[in-house]
Formats: sequence, C-alpha cells, structure tokens
Amino acid sequence: MIYLLRHGDAENDDGGGDANRRLTNKGEAQAAFAGRAIAALGLNIDSCLTSPRVRARDTAEIACNALTVKPEIIESIGDGSYDTLDLAAGRSNVMIVGHEPVISMEVARLTGANTKMKKGGLARLESGTLRALLRPAELKAIAG
Repeated sequence: MIYLLRHGDAENDDGGGDANRRLTNKGEAQAAFAGRAIAALGLNIDSCLTSPRVRARDTAEIACNALTVKPEIIESIGDGSYDTLDLAAGRSNVMIVGHEPVISMEVARLTGANTKMKKGGLARLESGTLRALLRPAELKAIAG
C-alpha cells in the first residue's frame, strides 16, 4: 500500500527561499488531522518518507505524531526526481510526503486517475488503483 500526503498549507516565500517555507497554523492543523485520521482508520503505515523542504518535513513530523513511525528525509522527494515505486520497493505500507505537481503526477502515472491533490490531502494507492482520495476536510472529519 502506498499513501501520498501533500504537505499542509504553507506561508509565502518571504525571501528565505522556497525550501524554507514553513507551515501556517492551518497547515499544522491539516497535518495533525491527517495523522489522526490515518490512525483512526487503522491504516498501518510502516514507513514515512518525506521531502527535506521545511513544509513537507514538518507535515510528516506532525502527522507521524499520531503514528508509530519516524519520518525519513529523502532528497529526491524535495526536488521531484523520485519514482514512487522505487521508494516503496521493499516496504509494505509507505507514506510519501511531498509536493505538487509531482504528487498528482505520480497518482496519474501509477493509476491513470487525473486528480489534483489539495494541500494536506491524502491518496491511497494499491496495485495500480486509486483506492481513496481524502481531502483535508474529510481527514478532519475522520480525525474527529
């Protein structure tokens, strides 16, 4: 099982560079809701791989507070040069925390589904099929 989580809402680049953009309060809440929803649904995430960019790394850390995994930083997620299947190889249930447009492109490449991942949204992929696409509002409702 592969889970793709787009980072939460982030501040604008104030000159510190795109990689250093931090989550807004809304983005922090989105990340927390994602983690709590994943836990509430009983999804067994075995590993979490994240972009080194601050907004994605913080999303992964906050979401994983509700899970029993520690995020692992993967440089290629940050620059978008990764292949989801390569990263997931040898792992059973992996969550990748990254950025647009690559996350949506990976969903399309792997499943044929044409979607745009919302900030803080989660896609669940299994055997070349998009099994679920949860928007932030749905994750919030599930998280309670």
